[in-house]
Amino acid sequence: MRRPCLPWVWAALAPLWLCGLGPAWAHDSWFVPLPPTERGERVLALGTGDRFPALETPLSMEQVAASGCHGAGQARPVPLRWLADRPTAVLLRTTRPLPEDAALSCWAQLLPQDIEIDDATVEVYLSEINAGQAVRARWQELRARGVRWRERYTKHARIELGAGPAGPAAAPVLGLDVRLESPTPLRAGDTLHAQVLRDGEPLAGQPVELRSDLSTIGLWRRTDAEGRVSIPLPLAARWLLRGVDLRPSATRADAWESRFVTLAFEVLPRR
Repeated sequence: MRRPCLPWVWAALAPLWLCGLGPAWAHDSWFVPLPPTERGERVLALGTGDRFPALETPLSMEQVAASGCHGAGQARPVPLRWLADRPTAVLLRTTRPLPEDAALSCWAQLLPQDIEIDDATVEVYLSEINAGQAVRARWQELRARGVRWRERYTKHARIELGAGPAGPAAAPVLGLDVRLESPTPLRAGDTLHAQVLRDGEPLAGQPVELRSDLSTIGLWRRTDAEGRVSIPLPLAARWLLRGVDLRPSATRADAWESRFVTLAFEVLPRR
């Protein structure tokens, strides 16, 4: 049976409902950490927004294809289970209590969704994801033939919690993933080191954007030949590294396939 949401959940999510930012079309999904349950189970909100950090659109548990958390010394991932539905997020909890300061890397992969969008929206979308010239050229060719934009997208989200390495041994292979390679806790002035993986293999040349909850201005980089990216972290804040791998569909003529990914993490003040 689904249990009613506890009071601390309302208090923790309230600031998210009050945030409103400008429109965007690359709707990302990401995790927000919440206080643990009374038993010590870790709690996460998973939702979708036009622009970090404002969650605006709820997800249902039925949309989650796979999810869990892994940490150093764990032989296998700890599953995430449904806790409550809220207007802007689904709340998930670990299936057992975990130390609040334990280093964890938690993830979710959502089920694929199909969408059609109009030509004007496509242009905004391509700008939002910093699409490359090859994608834009193919779209112009399709548009000239009167083809409407059809896309199948899959979303992936990851969040890093606690201090110390979460450990890669139990990490799952996601369709698109961002693995944090910097030691934690991260502090203002440190450099973010991360690797983008597609089906477990390094994804070279992938545009990724780094955003914080203190500014609407993002910083773009492209991954190197090994799928890696390094970006300075100037401020103590909540941060999100986001990217969209968009390419022609391998199974449907004149259509597209995309994989969205986010990596959420916190940067602490400099000592």
